[in-house]
Amino acid sequence: MEYIQAPTTSSQGNILCCTCGVPIPPNPANMCVACLRTQVDISEGIPKQVTVHFCKQCERYLQPPATWMQCALESRELLSLCLKKIKSSMSKVRLIEAGFLWTEPHSKRIKVKVTIQKEVLNGAILQQVFVVEYVVQYQMCDDCHRVEAKDFWKAVVQVRQKTAHKKTFYYLEQLILKHKLHSNALNIKEIHDGIDFYYGLKQHAQKMVDFLQCTVPCRSKTSQRLISHDIHSNTYNYKSTFSVEIVPVCKDNVVCLSPRLAQSLGNMGQVCVCVRVTSTIHLIDPRTLQIAEVDGNTYWRNPFNSLCNPRQLEEFIVMDIDIIRDQKLGAGAGMRSSRHTLAEVWVQKTSEMDTSQQYHCRTFLGHLLNIGDLVLGFDFANSNINDEYLNKMNPHHIPDVVLIKKGYDRVRRVKRRNWKLQEMARDREGMDTDDERQYQDFLEDLEEDEALRKNINIFRDASKIPVESDTDDDGAPQISLAEMLEELSLMDATGGEGADMMTD
Repeated sequence: MEYIQAPTTSSQGNILCCTCGVPIPPNPANMCVACLRTQVDISEGIPKQVTVHFCKQCERYLQPPATWMQCALESRELLSLCLKKIKSSMSKVRLIEAGFLWTEPHSKRIKVKVTIQKEVLNGAILQQVFVVEYVVQYQMCDDCHRVEAKDFWKAVVQVRQKTAHKKTFYYLEQLILKHKLHSNALNIKEIHDGIDFYYGLKQHAQKMVDFLQCTVPCRSKTSQRLISHDIHSNTYNYKSTFSVEIVPVCKDNVVCLSPRLAQSLGNMGQVCVCVRVTSTIHLIDPRTLQIAEVDGNTYWRNPFNSLCNPRQLEEFIVMDIDIIRDQKLGAGAGMRSSRHTLAEVWVQKTSEMDTSQQYHCRTFLGHLLNIGDLVLGFDFANSNINDEYLNKMNPHHIPDVVLIKKGYDRVRRVKRRNWKLQEMARDREGMDTDDERQYQDFLEDLEEDEALRKNINIFRDASKIPVESDTDDDGAPQISLAEMLEELSLMDATGGEGADMMTD
């Protein structure tokens, strides 16, 4: 008979704590955890209360020395910013874990639970958990301070256009809003013949100038003025001024080109109509339908002026119209417009209906006009115009009337309009009472020109309900619902304007 011996199990013995005598597993310090914590505090030197600076205007936190960060509550970015506040005092301990403890959002307190480890007596590793409280103090950042001061600026962009109408400025405003280039401006001030943009950095002003040069035909000049100079560090403080001059030609202006420029554009007529102003000036010859584009550099080498402004347009009624089907152009002629139709028209002023005076002219509006329609045009026959190139032209080549655009009932158009545009917040001074009429003209131009409105954002006006009826349909162009955007407002996010998002 054989005996099988049971395997021996080894068990670790306990020792007594050298301080309190409690049995504990052996450790290098020969002390229990409670006694070890009374002897050693590994969180000593780490501050338990720290100050964090917060800007109420832009809702950013200060990361020393001078960086402001956008951080949401209980986000990784905010936790990183808070730990960097105590990083220098944690050089001798090891960070194990960190996380937020819930606090009231309005208490201006942020609590972070931190777990650390450190090697203590005779190689024993002690782990400790403690809470660091961050007190949020309000401090305005430099950017918001400059915005509130309104007079503290380093660069200004002065945009000017010497015209009687502001169509180009209205178009430029919508482009700036679409690309959000006004967000860096400290202040925007509108004056009689232009608008000023004030910036805190020269780079932001230069970015605006580059945008203007790519958007509208213009030229710019730069100057700077020395404000202060530190001879010890050799630093200079300048205020820069950027002067941008836009070409003095707007949509629906009649212009007279120089013979040299007209020949270089494809032997087109000298008397032309500006149909659009984008990055170039779009011209059309009402006698031949020739079209041409004049950029900023070409204009300043061969400048030309507007012969009339929108206030001088008169209302005519179409008495007879004859479409010209085959128009032969001379040698070297440029491109012809495919969007317009050439026609010969007999018109009469609505103010001279009691007379038999009629005018004969050619127009590019043959696709829009019918007998009895109203049309706006410029009367050359009864106008006194002082222009260098027009005075040298052959009188037989000067038309009696230049028709600009078809006339519609403005009251019906405003009533039917169910869209709107955003406006830039700016200071106004010395505003003209004619601004509202000019703005309505710009809105009508957007309805009539699809190529012009594709570059801007058009928003649906929920406050206006269009009323459709057979009597209101006068053929006026409209903007389709597919081209409109929904305007995002605070009411969409909170369920009510200014309503509190917190629930009980």
